[in-house]
Amino acid sequence: MRSKRTATKKPVAKKRAIKKPTNVTALELHEQICAIRYENLDKRLESGSARFIRMEAMIWGLYAVIVGSYLLDKVA
Repeated sequence: MRSKRTATKKPVAKKRAIKKPTNVTALELHEQICAIRYENLDKRLESGSARFIRMEAMIWGLYAVIVGSYLLDKVA
């Protein structure tokens, strides 16, 4: 025998008619997405630029070490 409890069903959301986006709204959405994408690209380029500057300084330091060791070898 089944118990006398009645199972409660979850309320079902009513289906809504989905409007097809018009060209204007689709274009505006595209512009917003692209604006966000370009902001992120700018941030990544700026952080990459800082990394490049640091690596360039390390390379110049390496040049100084190479030239300095060459000069020390000639003097000694």
